[in-house]
This record gives sequence, C-alpha cells and structure tokens, in this order.
Amino acid sequence: MFATTADRTEFSPPVPPGRWRAIVLALLAHVLLLAALTWGVNWRNDRDTPAVEAELWSAVPQQAAPKLVDAPAPDPTPPKPAPEPPKVDPGPSAAEIALAREKERKLKEKLEQQEREKLVQQKREQEKRLAEEKRKKELEAKRQQQLKEEREAKQTEALRQENLKRMAGLAGASGSPSATGNALKSAGPSASYAGRIVARVRPNIVFTEDIAGNPSAEVEVRCSPDGTIVGTRLVKSSGNKSWDEAVIKALIKTEVLPRDTDGRVPSPLIISFRPRD
Repeated sequence: MFATTADRTEFSPPVPPGRWRAIVLALLAHVLLLAALTWGVNWRNDRDTPAVEAELWSAVPQQAAPKLVDAPAPDPTPPKPAPEPPKVDPGPSAAEIALAREKERKLKEKLEQQEREKLVQQKREQEKRLAEEKRKKELEAKRQQQLKEEREAKQTEALRQENLKRMAGLAGASGSPSATGNALKSAGPSASYAGRIVARVRPNIVFTEDIAGNPSAEVEVRCSPDGTIVGTRLVKSSGNKSWDEAVIKALIKTEVLPRDTDGRVPSPLIISFRPRD
C-alpha cells in the first residue's frame, strides 16, 4: 500500500526550490497523457485494433476506473425458430413396389381379357351378319326362281290356250285346202271378190264421153257388216274428173255390195275402176 500525501507531509523533507515548476510540468504531462489516451481510444474504435494498456507513473500513483460501456439494448423482435431440416423421402418400400407391380400386372391381364372378349364379340357379330346376308340371298334366289317358274307356267298356259283355240278354229276354217294360214277366216277378201264388186257396180256407171287411154280411178268404200255402202272417198284420181264422178255416183247407186265367199263384206275396200275394162 502507498502512503498518502497527507501522511507524509510532516515527515517529508523541506520543499526544494522549483517545486511549482515541477507541478506545472507534471500537470502538463498529465494533460498530454490524457489527450494521447483519448486519441488512442478513438483510433482503436476507428481501426478496430486491440486495446493497448500503458502503465503510467506519477508522483501520486492512481489507477483509472474502467470505461463506462453502454449495455446493448435487448432486441424486441422474438427470435425466429430455426428452420426444420428438409425431410428426405426414403422412397417406396420393397413391399409397396411389389404391390404396385402386382396391381399393374392384374390391370394388364384385365385389359387383355377385355380385348379378347371384344374380338370374340366382333367375330360373332360378323358371322351373324354373314349368315343373315346368306339367308337373304337364298330367299331372294328362291323368290326369283318362283317368279321364273310362274312366268314359265303362264307362258306355257298361254301357249296351250292358243293351241287349243287354233285347233278349235281349224275345225270351222274357211280357207282353201292349199291355204297356209292358221286363222279361222282370211283377213282380206278372196281373189275373185274384186271382180264381183266391179261387175255389180259397172251397170250403174253412166259415162258417155270419149276418153283417151284407160286411166284408173281408185275409190275407198266403207261398208256395214251386211254390205251396205256407208261411205266413199276418191283415193287416186284418174285424171279425168267426169270419170271420177261417174264412178262415185255408180257406187252410191249400187247401195249394197255382194258378200265374199266366206259370207262377210270386208271394210274398208279400195276398188280400182277403168273405163275400158
């Protein structure tokens, strides 16, 4: 322990001369030391350099008190919880993999079974459609065959009826023995019928003029079934009007034509008249 100045005053030797000079120098040294310390503290804060301790000796040894440092203010924001570590997916287990494969296998088998059933169904439908088409074709062929047989039967019956009529008509036919027809009667007049008509009409012709040549006047005559003349028409003129008019008047005067060898009067008839026949 150091003794204080008051304790040593009475026992101290007399003050040597120049004491005040020493005190002034000591004070000046302390001021310079305090300025150096202040500069050193500020320089340390600016440069972040480690603290420097200095041991000073003075006439009265003293220790400096520690520098007052403000305590850091507490942070009002509550600390954030530390993030949880990321979870690592261990992946499916062997049992899960086996189960998934089994499900996939069963699904594949089910799809294959459905595809087979679909193909079988399509084949059955196709066979059914082909059988139906075949049945329809057979029915159509049968119907066509029936129609053909019916047509042939009708044609055969018609031919049979025609033969029967022809045979029945031949019994009362009026043709000559040398005739080659198959009708009951000839459609046209006989060869001698035209001469018979001219012989009937000529006595009724009144014509006294002298005519050059032997021109022919053709007249169409229409008769009723009994031979009565119902109409006449000049078809081809002879070139002589008087002769044409004489022929028409003679036909009107004749009134009735004779019957043919078969007992009928054909109508209409075209008769040719010549003045010199």
